[in-house]
Amino acid sequence: MNQPHLPSKQSHSHLFNQGNPVAERKTALALGLTVIMMVAEITGGYLFNSMALLADGWHMSSHSLALGLSVCAYVLARKLAQDRRFTFGTWKIEILAAYTSAILLLAVAGLMVYQSVDRLMHPVTVSYDQAIAIAIIGLLVNLACAVLLKDDHAHHHQHHHGHEHHAHGHHDLNLRSAYLHVVADAATSVLAIIALFGGKLWGADWMDPVMGIVGAVLVAVWAFGLLRDSGRVLLDAEMDAPVVQEVRDVIAGSPVPATINDLHVWRVGKEKYACILSLAVTEDVTPDYFRQQLAIHAELVHITVEICRD
Repeated sequence: MNQPHLPSKQSHSHLFNQGNPVAERKTALALGLTVIMMVAEITGGYLFNSMALLADGWHMSSHSLALGLSVCAYVLARKLAQDRRFTFGTWKIEILAAYTSAILLLAVAGLMVYQSVDRLMHPVTVSYDQAIAIAIIGLLVNLACAVLLKDDHAHHHQHHHGHEHHAHGHHDLNLRSAYLHVVADAATSVLAIIALFGGKLWGADWMDPVMGIVGAVLVAVWAFGLLRDSGRVLLDAEMDAPVVQEVRDVIAGSPVPATINDLHVWRVGKEKYACILSLAVTEDVTPDYFRQQLAIHAELVHITVEICRD
């Protein structure tokens, strides 16, 4: 049995995600704008008795915390990039931040429901004109932050395999969490504006807390999606990723017949995967032969192949 080929850390460590300076700067700017608007909305909500505006402000406060968490994750990933304790780089610091942000989103949704139900049971007089003005400014700030973070929200990685062309969608989950937080803010701002106009024009005071509940449901749905995606990466649940089938296809189509005994694939970067492969072969062949076969897939940045003579 040939020994597995184990590439040295020095030969591939530079390939792994070690921070995202552009996303870090954009997220920091979005954080500053969000904090300013958060203070304005919470203050306005209390002064003008608007539950929708107050809920949006408290919602924004949690987003300020989450955006701060995202910025810290980028900073740590960059600062610890050369720390040898991180075998596959520091990318999962960002994923951990995204997972934590998802939990914060769920907590915010619960708080919004509680406050909205309380306001339904204990209605108060709302100063609509002032509350509407603040809500519109909040929406504009949220939209500006969303545009700021949208540019890097989705990245598509492409590679060639023979005459076939594959495209896989990859996301910076830490940036996605920041993006979802500001989009959730924008959505709740829209709902707050609708509720406030409903109360001002038609006297429908109940719309204010009801829209708070609708916003909470929307936020919860987004939070579950982010929680699922970031949790999947943290738990290495990647065996249904397209690259796994591509590995199987390469081995099945190899000129040297081989059978897969064992296969493990997990993500080590935004667009990067590690792979451990155990093969049973009947011919005299080295692990490097199959590593070269798999090298056509650029997202496979760390490949370990074990050859078992059948």
